[in-house]
Amino acid sequence: MTLRLTVPLLIAVVSAAPIVARNRLTLAAEPAVAMAPANVVVRLTIDADADNRAVEVVVDSPGFYRSSEIPLEGDRAPQKTIIEFRSLPAGDYDVGATLLGPGGHKRAFAHQEVRIMGVGRDGPEDR
Repeated sequence: MTLRLTVPLLIAVVSAAPIVARNRLTLAAEPAVAMAPANVVVRLTIDADADNRAVEVVVDSPGFYRSSEIPLEGDRAPQKTIIEFRSLPAGDYDVGATLLGPGGHKRAFAHQEVRIMGVGRDGPEDR
């Protein structure tokens, strides 16, 4: 094969290869909007990897904070994890998960906003 044929062929093969971005961690919190007090279910999907040591899940608002750390057994850990935070008071929450590696090194982060609405004298209101 000559150089004239090799370069275009190489370009065609490289450009046809799919580019895949891997998310080591995905998070889905439900419900996204609810009335207080509310239970929020957090579903995590974690790529199997020998360096996975733990995942920390946090629900945080100006008036409330709760967290949970779940140890992982590297690539032998379940890829799906569900955690429930019960009776959250009214507030706008940032629900986040941090995947931790050896030495507490942050490997990935995912988050979602959740709104828990309170009930005032005149009806629902944001707090």
